[in-house]
Amino acid sequence: YGSRAGVWRILELFRARGLPLTAFAVGQALEQTPEIGRALAVAGHEIAGHGYRWIDYRGMPEEEEREHIHRTVEVIEAICGRHPVGWYTGRISPNTRRLIREEGGFLYTSDVYNDDLPYWLPGAPPLLAIPYTLVNNDARYLLPTGFSSGEDFYRTLTDAFDCLWQEGEHRPKLMSVGLHGRISGHPARALALARFLDYIQTQEQVWVCQRQEIARHWMAEADRLRNNAEAL
Repeated sequence: YGSRAGVWRILELFRARGLPLTAFAVGQALEQTPEIGRALAVAGHEIAGHGYRWIDYRGMPEEEEREHIHRTVEVIEAICGRHPVGWYTGRISPNTRRLIREEGGFLYTSDVYNDDLPYWLPGAPPLLAIPYTLVNNDARYLLPTGFSSGEDFYRTLTDAFDCLWQEGEHRPKLMSVGLHGRISGHPARALALARFLDYIQTQEQVWVCQRQEIARHWMAEADRLRNNAEAL
């Protein structure tokens, strides 16, 4: 359902409001539905790597995972016309972060859930962690203790936004929302998403952006602060 109907409904909600997004693309899924990748690229959305298959990579041999990362990059480049600068496996191995550094070309990883703001991971070359979320995530529709209706999802998102908005008076905050074509792409759930998109657009000084934009902004600010410190 997601690739046939759901993803197109979500893309239309974002297109109608002039909003950007970051799509986490599973390599093999993109190979099987290249029209989705081309549509994302034409619309100017970011396409980040999401592993070659939607599997648990924790026990995968290092060489096999390295090949999966490389194949995913090649598929995104071939179909979407650009090298991905972001990565999110979902279920990483002890080698994942080192392997994406070895592959090269990545600004950030989103395989972290432990903060409201980006932060730098130790090691070289530099790699920024931009946290993802399993709370503001429509996957909870599928959990026995999760969302039972679109109203539940909408209320969770607006409550999270309102809290971060209040805290943002003193320090800017980042809010992630996780969406899936096969989940939020269903009509009743899509309506809840549409309501939330309309809600945040009524607020001033809200930056709805792609993850690559967050990474580049964070890096630019780090450089500015470093230059100011050196000038003192």
